[in-house]
Amino acid sequence: MFRLSSEVRSTRNQDGGILLDIHLGQMFRVNPIGALIVEALGAGRNETEIATEIAETCHIGMETIQSDIHVFLEDLENRGLVQRDSGGRFA
Repeated sequence: MFRLSSEVRSTRNQDGGILLDIHLGQMFRVNPIGALIVEALGAGRNETEIATEIAETCHIGMETIQSDIHVFLEDLENRGLVQRDSGGRFA
């Protein structure tokens, strides 16, 4: 399971969202789906819960959305914006 880094602040609007790494002073833009994922992480949801919500809302196959979410979260992890908790992928 992933969670937002303690050094990250986020905001969401109609265009997507912004992630601010307050430690490095860097901003990252995300599209509306990315903003939804980040917001859901902040609410404590895991990848499976997020994927289910997006699959139902956007009428996308669960396998596709799970893969896309995981790639997105790994990218955020590589940038230090999210951290991986113990556990695993798609709990």
